[in-house]
Amino acid sequence: MALKSLKSKIKNTQLSKPFGVVTKINPTNLVGVGLSVSIGDIVMVKGENRKMLGMVTSLGKEEFIVTPFGFLEGLKINDKMFIDEDGMQIPVGDNLIGRVVDPFMNPIDGKGEIKTTIKYPIMKKPISPLSRGLINEVFPTGVKTIDGLLTCGKGQKLGIFAGSGVGKSTLMSMIVRGSTSPIKVIALIGERGREIPEFIDKNLGGKLDNTIMIVATSDDSALMRKYGAFSAMAVAEYFKDRGDDVLFMMDSVTRFAMAQREIGLAMGEPPTSKGYPPSSLMLLPQLMERAGKEEGKGTITAFFTVLVDGDDMSDPIADQSRSILDGHIVLSREFTDMGIYPPINILNSASRVMGDIITPEHKQLVMKFKKLYALYKENEVLIRIGAYQSGVDKELDEAVQKIDNMKQFLLQAPEEKFDYEEIIRLLKETIQ
Repeated sequence: MALKSLKSKIKNTQLSKPFGVVTKINPTNLVGVGLSVSIGDIVMVKGENRKMLGMVTSLGKEEFIVTPFGFLEGLKINDKMFIDEDGMQIPVGDNLIGRVVDPFMNPIDGKGEIKTTIKYPIMKKPISPLSRGLINEVFPTGVKTIDGLLTCGKGQKLGIFAGSGVGKSTLMSMIVRGSTSPIKVIALIGERGREIPEFIDKNLGGKLDNTIMIVATSDDSALMRKYGAFSAMAVAEYFKDRGDDVLFMMDSVTRFAMAQREIGLAMGEPPTSKGYPPSSLMLLPQLMERAGKEEGKGTITAFFTVLVDGDDMSDPIADQSRSILDGHIVLSREFTDMGIYPPINILNSASRVMGDIITPEHKQLVMKFKKLYALYKENEVLIRIGAYQSGVDKELDEAVQKIDNMKQFLLQAPEEKFDYEEIIRLLKETIQ
């Protein structure tokens, strides 16, 4: 009996870990055999001198293709491949707060190991439509133009649209510093390496209080940049699920889409507008719709920056993002050239939930401000050349009279922050 029992135990025990081998190495992926894998499985490739993680992105009858998270230098044919037991999960917890990490939560700030036991899936379904709570609370950012004229709500998704060098990073830092959220998650995807310490030291003043920064720089592989965004969102979801109000900021959606473009084209997808394959556009709602307000839990208020080449708002990524997000903040290069910071074009920007979360008095102030500002902009050339005559149009007269105060309201130094109540008071003083 003892022998039969022992045989039974041995029969059901895996005495060796199954592995496959690399049969072909392409410029952007590996071909392997010998493992029973599924799409999305994480595979560890072990060579003599190095090891590397990759993801199964294509399956054949016997072969499978692995897209690497790193670079292929140093790997060779017949290197072994193992299924990674953690799969698409990352460690999360309070120990991440104040740290700078890569998409797999490995520290890159030189402050030592991050000890945590909780695992969270990188890929997750967005919040069910019927589980979403109504956005009915103001989310203060400390920025006068946003809080006063483009008011954001808790659980709202907003886009910051701008060309290169207009001031996206500065505005992001103003929102991070001005927000009172207990948890702030910042994802820097596809940024230049030098911009990371600059953002921390210059824009955030070296303070990462209540902040977690996930970084995948431009020199990382396309897969690393792609899943860097999803990893950051997973971290935000962990804190949201335990009831926190989370501020999520990502710079930038465009480089995230570019990473998927690299992956998609390498897999043989057809290029569409500006070379983006269909999967690039499909990924955007999968990421963005995970932010929001969930009943019985916390909220994720998200700001996504979108880089618009040549300030072209018809860019396919910008166009798709606008259709998914609950509002858009457009930064103007003209304003930057004139020294107006933050360079927010209030006439081209909008917050779709603003009408549901502000008071009727506040709404009247906003409508009057935008009306007078638009009226002045329409007639600015006539005013400047002296063709405008006072007394012809009462509303235009009022706009001319109050334009200096309105411009002053739109100005704010990067280090300044204002309380929401104070902003409403300043707006009232500006208009009345």
